[in-house]
Amino acid sequence: MDFAVAFVRHGQYAQPPNVPSAHLPHPLVAEGRAQSVAGCDTLWAEARAHRWQLCPVIDASPLLRAWETATLFAESLRERGATGTTVETFDALTERSLGAAANLTLDEIAAVIDRDPRHATLPPGWKRTTDFRLPFVGAESLRDAGDRVAAHVRQRAETTECPPGDGLFVKVIVGHGGSLRHAATQLGMLDPPSVHRLSMFHAAPIVHAYQQGQWRHVFGAWKQRSAAALDNH
Repeated sequence: MDFAVAFVRHGQYAQPPNVPSAHLPHPLVAEGRAQSVAGCDTLWAEARAHRWQLCPVIDASPLLRAWETATLFAESLRERGATGTTVETFDALTERSLGAAANLTLDEIAAVIDRDPRHATLPPGWKRTTDFRLPFVGAESLRDAGDRVAAHVRQRAETTECPPGDGLFVKVIVGHGGSLRHAATQLGMLDPPSVHRLSMFHAAPIVHAYQQGQWRHVFGAWKQRSAAALDNH
């Protein structure tokens, strides 16, 4: 039996306007809860159709929106007869940190930078630039966050004991769009030049199997960003 991961971005949540997601502590909204149940329905249907086994432990970011999404997945799976499904949280699965700029709006971040004589004006599109790191204590680049998530996934792939049998043994990993996408580039699931043009649908699983040291896409689609989204991101 082959090991696989199902990357799941959290459901839609109560994100304040013009504030980067990063480490925001807010919960899912009603639509996000519905997305989580629908995403579990999709994964369960694929598992039943292809005789996949779902790992009983769901790995999740500890940020509330991801933990709630993972918990809804676990509850839905138990309702469908998956026994012993639980959620474990890992700091390595959090979104990119903005450090001391956490919870500030984009305008507030720019103003803080402009008032500090040590820093140049923020470059256009800094939020989506893979290697850009805000000049604040505790801040990370998207690559930093992707490295964290990729290391966690590699460790799971190399140490998880799959039960005997055919098909896939699928570990569900619930996290955040930016860090999951950049982990996917580090793992060879995505081409690095494409990462800024892609996003993830809320709570929709993307499955990759780990076979002979490489990752192979099995199920699910990345979301293509619109031109307007790229301009405003």
